[in-house]
Amino acid sequence: MKTQSVIILTASLCLGFLSAQAQFGPRGGMGGATAGPRFSGSTARLFGDNSSFSATMEMQTKGASADDAMTMPGKISFDQGKSRFEMDLTQMKSDKMRPEAAAQMKSMGMDKMITISRPDKKVSYLIYPGMQAYAETPLQDPSAGAAASDFKFETTELGKETVDGHDCVKNKAVVTDKEGNLHESIIWNATDLKKFPVKIEQAEQGTAVTMLFKDVKLSGPEASLFEPPSDFTKYDSMQTMMQQQMMKRFGAGAGGFPPPRPPRSQ
Repeated sequence: MKTQSVIILTASLCLGFLSAQAQFGPRGGMGGATAGPRFSGSTARLFGDNSSFSATMEMQTKGASADDAMTMPGKISFDQGKSRFEMDLTQMKSDKMRPEAAAQMKSMGMDKMITISRPDKKVSYLIYPGMQAYAETPLQDPSAGAAASDFKFETTELGKETVDGHDCVKNKAVVTDKEGNLHESIIWNATDLKKFPVKIEQAEQGTAVTMLFKDVKLSGPEASLFEPPSDFTKYDSMQTMMQQQMMKRFGAGAGGFPPPRPPRSQ
């Protein structure tokens, strides 16, 4: 069915965007499975003493070609290594996103997505409120729960600029992990927000990522934000969740996914 093909294609595109976020950045920062941006490990060191905050965030990624560029707005909550990113996939801007695909995503309840990273539990959650379902997967990055003391943090001032009305000190930041790996970023520290980096630029493996933060609140988010809803259906993988939801939507024999085949007898 054409509808299902559009949905699958769009889901793959969105997961590809999340993978770019997850795979990009310093090791110990956003590494791991497809679970959206996480701000633990070396990436957390970029926020200095701001160990708890919430903000609206826009993430921009640029690859080698122009059609690889994507922009995703969302809301980030962070508390002592735990992070939550809420996004509306219909708001994602990309040349690869077809208008009909966004409409189909919404009709399927796949337009809203929440990703939660819990380094303390070594798991991540990918939540679809519209489907009342989520997938729990293990964090693949062994250093996701590393302490701040495991990283050396150095900055070099590059100048002073204004970002979204905030007077900022533009710095080159270098984070060195325990293995001696260097992770470089350009950050804009707002002087009126306890040096919070309202803009971060990084590049690795041919991908450039810019993160812009607005409406920053430096108070601690509620603990419940970092837990999946107790009344949602839990799955052990993204693939299983999507397959089961598709089967519920379309049903086997109606152009949907066929049921699993029984094992062959020996």
